[in-house]
Amino acid sequence: MDRSTGQVVIHTEDDGKAKTITEHMKLPPDLANGIVTMLLGDIDHKAPKTSLSMLVATPKPRIVKPELTPAADDLFTVAGYRYKATRYSVHVQIGGISGVIARIIGKQPPDTQVWIVEGKAPSFLKSEGPLFEGGPVWRIELANPIWPQDQADRDR
Repeated sequence: MDRSTGQVVIHTEDDGKAKTITEHMKLPPDLANGIVTMLLGDIDHKAPKTSLSMLVATPKPRIVKPELTPAADDLFTVAGYRYKATRYSVHVQIGGISGVIARIIGKQPPDTQVWIVEGKAPSFLKSEGPLFEGGPVWRIELANPIWPQDQADRDR
């Protein structure tokens, strides 16, 4: 993506053949491409909801609106010390008629949950959600934190 010209180039593979898609798009000023977990470290954690624009490299590039909402505070422990993490729900809004159709035909991506420990240097703890369009739900987490459910499993 070239922000200054609006040129978007996507390299993909279709039936084993390399394919390049080039489009010129009007890119919004709040475009925030990147890893969502990194974006969560930069948002106002007291805001009830943060919405931004993101370019997704589907076969036809499109702008979607992820909504980042603090969902709950969850406790975890590390080395016997108790800490609080904020769990965020990330809901992807697909605009226009495409968004309506996506919900009807089951193509609306499931919400992703991301846990962040706040502070001077906000840090990623874990996430649960798909990593790509149509992909399975994955859990990615640091090895050290112990969550209450993990502790209950260990005590059995």
